[in-house]
Amino acid sequence: MAELDDIIHQPLRLKIMAALNALPAAAGLEFSRLKKLTGATDGNLGAHIETLAKAGYVSVEKAFVGKKPQTTVSATSAGRGAFATHVATLQEIIVGKQG
Repeated sequence: MAELDDIIHQPLRLKIMAALNALPAAAGLEFSRLKKLTGATDGNLGAHIETLAKAGYVSVEKAFVGKKPQTTVSATSAGRGAFATHVATLQEIIVGKQG
């Protein structure tokens, strides 16, 4: 059985990755939308996004819309692969406990 991914396994990072993986490959979520979906504070969400970015699991794009900053977060192909492996490992654990 594969090991759980310590980067993704943390509950907030799991929520972030689940939200991003529900999108088409090239799509991302704006920071405020991700904040609303996860229920995280600005600082907490920012720190966890940074952890995911350092691991290569998400990309962060900063832009200005008018004079307002906008941060968009997208899952990378490495992040999508790591998430799929993590979910498969969770499923193996569930099936193993039932059997």
